[in-house]
Amino acid sequence: MQTFTTKEKLKHLLSFPVIIASLGYFVDIYDLLLFGIVRIPSLNELGLDVDKVGTMIINYQMTGLLLGGIIWGIYGDKKGRLSVLFGSIIVYSLANIACGFLPQLNFGDKATIYALLRFIAGIGLAGELGAGITLVSESLPKELRAIGTSIVAGFGLLGAVVAQLTVQMAGSWTTAYFIGGGLGLMLLVLRISVAESGIYKEIEKDASIKKGNFLSFFTNKTRFVKYLKCIAIGLPTWYCIGILAMMANQFAPEMGIESIVPGKAIMWAYIGISIGDFASGFISHLLHSRKKAILYMMLFTILGVVLLLFSGEKSENMYYFYCIWLGLGTGYWAMFVTVAAEQFGTNVRSTATTTVPNMVRGLLPVMLIGFDFFKLNNSVIISATFIGIIAFGLGIYATITISETHNKEMDFVE
Repeated sequence: MQTFTTKEKLKHLLSFPVIIASLGYFVDIYDLLLFGIVRIPSLNELGLDVDKVGTMIINYQMTGLLLGGIIWGIYGDKKGRLSVLFGSIIVYSLANIACGFLPQLNFGDKATIYALLRFIAGIGLAGELGAGITLVSESLPKELRAIGTSIVAGFGLLGAVVAQLTVQMAGSWTTAYFIGGGLGLMLLVLRISVAESGIYKEIEKDASIKKGNFLSFFTNKTRFVKYLKCIAIGLPTWYCIGILAMMANQFAPEMGIESIVPGKAIMWAYIGISIGDFASGFISHLLHSRKKAILYMMLFTILGVVLLLFSGEKSENMYYFYCIWLGLGTGYWAMFVTVAAEQFGTNVRSTATTTVPNMVRGLLPVMLIGFDFFKLNNSVIISATFIGIIAFGLGIYATITISETHNKEMDFVE
């Protein structure tokens, strides 16, 4: 195994691809979670139903992420990682700016227009993380890969905190949308000087290698099972964010809490996730294992979920405390995406790394449908428990049975 001096490590870990990917994911997370943060004030101002229309818009955004993951993933393998970093940021930045003009619209059904704009934003947002992690994974030495991708995600996830603080300081949800779109367009200028992945360049002009074949994940049994396991590992993360944090206000009555602000719940959860993501790379590095790092963090999260749901009445601040706990535990997000990048060859790596996290995000509507279904005959807490058992059960099984990729060489094709 190659060893590096501290100076060499810093040179790699603070290289331009890592910095640009980190900033890109920061803006991505800001815009991705902004609707969840401004859901209540924006829908109230527009005269729309907070729960019914809010769930519909979240589902539209997540469906956009699912579709966008496939589009950008294939594009990244066929045209290069940088093409995605440019194209995706233009799409979601313009969509977010358009959301800021919603109160001024005097035509059409605002619920439908809002949902369509979040759908378009979702398509754009889908490309950022996968392309960034792929570029960084292929640019760094294998010994520093886990730490590098953790820096990208750890810094990027702070975008959720800034989104909440921006809404509070600006005092207007429309201003928050304008700021998010503006940050994206500013970052676009910085990306002009980023270099393409060297590993990708080696296969770029080889016509004999099929690139970006999304269907290839479904035509080979071994590859298909591996792909499903990568998705399953990420399910607990969006269970915690999409149900326990984003829908936090629904848990308040059963927990004896007067009110919970979902935006604050999301902010505190992402403070925890950011710290967890920074830590996950170092934990994996110390354990010499991706699987052990993810499994231990997943078990820590389960303990937090059990205490949150079943430890009796709580205060609002106590709920936010548990959001931090769940965030720390699900801070293996970067590690899970890195595992997806390491499982597959260069010719489909962008497709895998971009679609896998967006498949997880795209499954949130399925979890919300299940959550609403169980609520018909059960309490909110019990309904959340049922969904949690499924999400964590699949996640643990996938983590235990998937192949280890620590220090795996990435210069190979499918």
